[in-house]
Amino acid sequence: MFSHLHKPDFEHFQQTLFNRTNDYIPLIELGIHPQMREKIMGRPAVSVKDEIDFMRSLGYDFIKVQPGINIDTQRSVAKNANVAADRSWSSEHDGVVHDWESFEKYPWVKKADLDYSRLEEAGKTIPDGMGIIGQYGDIYTTVWEMLGFENFSMKIYEDPELITAMFEKVGELVVSMFEAMAGMDFVKVLWYSDDLAYSSGLMVSPDFYRENLFPYMKRIGDLAKARNIPFIFHSDGVLYDIMDDLINDIGITSLHPLEPISMDMAELKERYGDQLCLCGGIDVDQLCRAEPEKIRKMTRDFIEIVRGKGGWCAGSSNSIPEYVKPENYLAMIETVLKEGSW
Repeated sequence: MFSHLHKPDFEHFQQTLFNRTNDYIPLIELGIHPQMREKIMGRPAVSVKDEIDFMRSLGYDFIKVQPGINIDTQRSVAKNANVAADRSWSSEHDGVVHDWESFEKYPWVKKADLDYSRLEEAGKTIPDGMGIIGQYGDIYTTVWEMLGFENFSMKIYEDPELITAMFEKVGELVVSMFEAMAGMDFVKVLWYSDDLAYSSGLMVSPDFYRENLFPYMKRIGDLAKARNIPFIFHSDGVLYDIMDDLINDIGITSLHPLEPISMDMAELKERYGDQLCLCGGIDVDQLCRAEPEKIRKMTRDFIEIVRGKGGWCAGSSNSIPEYVKPENYLAMIETVLKEGSW
């Protein structure tokens, strides 16, 4: 669709994630809903080849691939016919683990159960000019989902040893995925995602993250550093209270998704633009409700913030759900491809 506007250049994409180039602005997304892919392609996008064809046709330099894993966190799934079938939410109260007995009985996923077949297929089929991002995350999110947020919050004070054990179980499993992905020479970016904050502030204290989560994230950062490849971190919300931890201790090179309601793109660029590549920022709400010309203007405004400076990969402020207007999504992409170089 837009392939005539952009020849894939994964090396340039990598250098942008390192904040080392300002030639032009590449595109990025954490996720694009299958229904959106089908609307644009006119057919389902299921296989690795479909993924490559879709991303390349829109002007992306990469495909993002996850290991296969199935962790039961007992999410509830929406049954309303007017809501997408994959809409789900986590328990606010109790979960699949609520004490030491249920912890011991829970059928924990083993490293041998992890499936890397899509990554291996991608490594064999990725065309010249494109590259592969290895992505997974949610150590913190998985722990609280398995406990239920209310129970999780109580256990922080009532049974911190259980919290530590939960983080160890989930953290070691997730780190093992990144160890496997970092060992694949065709995986040239690592991307860890975990929502740690609301638009009003962090979900728990910075010290809790420093004690329970950040040691695992640092191990992932060390894997990226050893390979000299970028390390992207995704979290919604306001992250200023832990930004130094993320940059200086954990070693992220790139931050996603820059929710406008939480952190201002211009302020982030001013405060951290010499240390981080910023990724995303185009408001998903506006992508859903506005008209294409407004989206083009929003995108141009972001381009002006980084003009001549670089260090921005353009994309939405979270991901592209199926209810985004396709014409708005495409307007954002086309504006970047046509006007995001100098």
